[in-house]
Amino acid sequence: RMTATVQNPFQHLVEALDPSDQTRQFFNLSKLGDPRYDHLPFSIRILLESAVRNCDEFLVKRSDVESIMNWKQTQTQTVEVPFRPARVILQDFTGVPAVVDFAAMRDAVTKLGADPEKINPVCPADLVIDHSIQVDFNRNQPKSSEFCWILDNRRVNTLINACLQKNQDLEFDRNKERFQFLKWGSKAFKNMRIIPPGSGIVHQVNLEYLARVVFDHDGFFYPDSLVGTDSHTTMINGLGVLGWGVGGIEAEAVMLGQPISMVLPEVVGYKLSGTPDKFITSTDIVLTVTKHLRQVGVVGKFVEFFGPGVAQLSIADRATIANMCPEYGATAAFFPVDDVSVQYLEQTGECPALTYITKYLKAVGMFRDYNNVSQDPDFTQVVELDLSSVVPCCSGPKRPQDRIAVSSMKSDFETCLGAKVGFKGFQVAPDLHTATVPFQFNGQQYSLSHGSVVIAAITSCTNTSNPSVMLGAGLLAKKAIECGLSVKPYIKTSLSPGSGVVTYYLKESGVMDYLSQLGFEVVGYGCMTCIGNSGPLPEPVVEAITQGDLVAAGVLSGNRNFEGRVHPNTRANYLASPPLVIAYAIAGTMRIDFENEPIATNAEGRQIFLRDIWPTREEIQAVERTFVIPSMFKEVYEKIEKVNERWNSLVAPSDKLYTWDPQSTYIKSPPFFDGLLQPPKSINDAYVLLNLGDSVTTDHISPAGNIARNSSAARYLTSRGLTPRDYNSYGSRRGNDAVMARGTFANIRLFNKFLNKQAPQTLHLPTGETLDVFDAAERYQQSGVPLLVLAGKEYGSGSSRDWAAKGPFLLGIKAVIAESYERIHRSNLVGMGVIPLEYLPGQTADSLGLTGRERYTIPIPEQLTPRMLDTGKTFQVRMRFDTDVELTYFHNGGILNYMIRQMSEN
Repeated sequence: RMTATVQNPFQHLVEALDPSDQTRQFFNLSKLGDPRYDHLPFSIRILLESAVRNCDEFLVKRSDVESIMNWKQTQTQTVEVPFRPARVILQDFTGVPAVVDFAAMRDAVTKLGADPEKINPVCPADLVIDHSIQVDFNRNQPKSSEFCWILDNRRVNTLINACLQKNQDLEFDRNKERFQFLKWGSKAFKNMRIIPPGSGIVHQVNLEYLARVVFDHDGFFYPDSLVGTDSHTTMINGLGVLGWGVGGIEAEAVMLGQPISMVLPEVVGYKLSGTPDKFITSTDIVLTVTKHLRQVGVVGKFVEFFGPGVAQLSIADRATIANMCPEYGATAAFFPVDDVSVQYLEQTGECPALTYITKYLKAVGMFRDYNNVSQDPDFTQVVELDLSSVVPCCSGPKRPQDRIAVSSMKSDFETCLGAKVGFKGFQVAPDLHTATVPFQFNGQQYSLSHGSVVIAAITSCTNTSNPSVMLGAGLLAKKAIECGLSVKPYIKTSLSPGSGVVTYYLKESGVMDYLSQLGFEVVGYGCMTCIGNSGPLPEPVVEAITQGDLVAAGVLSGNRNFEGRVHPNTRANYLASPPLVIAYAIAGTMRIDFENEPIATNAEGRQIFLRDIWPTREEIQAVERTFVIPSMFKEVYEKIEKVNERWNSLVAPSDKLYTWDPQSTYIKSPPFFDGLLQPPKSINDAYVLLNLGDSVTTDHISPAGNIARNSSAARYLTSRGLTPRDYNSYGSRRGNDAVMARGTFANIRLFNKFLNKQAPQTLHLPTGETLDVFDAAERYQQSGVPLLVLAGKEYGSGSSRDWAAKGPFLLGIKAVIAESYERIHRSNLVGMGVIPLEYLPGQTADSLGLTGRERYTIPIPEQLTPRMLDTGKTFQVRMRFDTDVELTYFHNGGILNYMIRQMSEN
């Protein structure tokens, strides 16, 4: 929201974009007359424009503008700047707790005697319900030939197979209470829009529908920008919209009108050159980029793409690369707007806005010609990729950055099989490598072995937003069917598109029938297998895996394959392009060399190789040009907020304060504001709750996926009268802190040095008992003892999950001591009042001789400064409060407590 322009010292830059229309203006940065501007990376120019437009000498100062303009000279320093995004985007897993917090903040403000309606989004917020649907039904039930027609009130026909309908019905049955709560939020809070379930995946809906590219608001033009409560918010960078994931806590502050306080980032220039081979997909490119940039080291930095190779990439290709930005660790992965961006806007139906989008961006020097070298800005560092060097590849078996060429997949899997347990090892005894387990399924005899594919999912915003790989999968399916190939019926196959547009063009191009015949039917529109909502495997399959202790495999076109994420019974999980997902499903195993071995033998005894059915880029592009047309986008998105009849019929209260139901196991008033006026205290004689190693992800910390029947959360739900079939998932219960606290550190793949094995457990040090993590923490809290976590490098990498910070806070964890942090998670810890401490360079727990069995005292000085050193009993650590604003939040007990005080005092 604009501050009063009379206070803005840059008011003289304001002019009309069109001299004939003085009501629509913009801040013309070229009038600054500063030669430094033309050398700034395009992503930094967006930060600068925001600072200039919002400069009020209070939240945003003239000195902040100078700091951003002086970006190149400040690379060796830690310079804090504020950034006010144009909007916020949420998905329902992270959106529900945000709305819960807003509701609780209204209660807190009311108790302080202030007006609860002061708690209201100031910055526009869109919430897309996309994380609740699961793959409960796929091709095995009901049969693929069963269809039903649904007619909306405008008589537009939508073909939905019965699997999809059953999954959507079950989604509503499980989540009705959450959906009612969200519908209340959409009525109670101004400036918040809810996109109903069944519409698509948040980032694809953002790309195709919600993105503005240039805002036209309150009489001013300015660049579209955003933060989101999902790490893959970065996908929008592919369209030239600067955005990245933040914790739900930080996003809530932005919604309340606070700027983000950020350290001015380094910007790595990533030059693309050359032309990709005709058999290469955008997925191959992004997996190559991911591995490369992980090696370069871009954590906490912006990556900005340039070079002639960019001009050859479609917006969908660019969005695929930008989507996986969290997997290579950068904050943002930016593709400035160019002619290809404008063509995409025309394709997706944004034509009315194009007249001012291009004119505005050219006026402020933010429109890019990738073939014009003179436009190349300065970068902190430049790295390069020749697209002609990219080969077909996958990533896995446990991390997205572990790229493997498809030609090496068989040998790599077999090496992993015997290697020591780790990111690339399962430590299976050599004499068991060829073990097979027979089982029966639907009256037929089959067998599983190490590497057998049991889940094959075309899923995730990363790839389902890209017509080239989706149509490529369809064309491969067509050729496979024509060659007489099939997928074994016990393999759980699924197709979960990111929007209705995908179904539209797959159907119109004639490839949907072939996908269905192979078992890849539409099972839902949402973030399904990629988020862990893969649903149950057939019991005979689970029994065979368990009996043989097999390393079964999942293959998915997603962006995350961390341990325990996709399904508890798939120890190996591989990221692959949609065509490769189908290929491995047909082969039935990851232990295949596609170059030298046939993918299958058909009923006629003919050996079919992958090269026989693989479509070329030219084939795919010809179909895409014909069938991916603007009218599809227009027809789908005109009805997106009205088409879901069950959502429309939901009845929700209209009160400004939410009436909490004490019997609810989904929505509960959180205890975050109980100690609202208490100052932070020193930490005395703390115990270590967990002693962890490197690369502990938010998947290991935050509750996610199914609720195990033997878990603390399950015991709590059982005590509330629920049966296991009613447990639902952790994601669906993010609005209930009692469930989420019990699910914190409950991942079965958590490796705790106290136990020297993978388990969601720890030692209760005073008694030496092995307990579930929550039960141990509860014991400590009952004794009034504070807790710490010890960790290694990259603590908190992965998704931007607010419960990865909220959960530890509720467990009584006061501080984390780690070698390094992922940016978003460190910020979230600060936002919850948990202190992030960092070993000094070259030091680790091992080098300091720490076992985790010590008692720790951490004095908190009254005068804290960013990144100060604080002396413990025997060693020093760096306090990772990186900015003065973070210190302010900490002194107030966290960012939300600070906002409540601000709102109630004003």
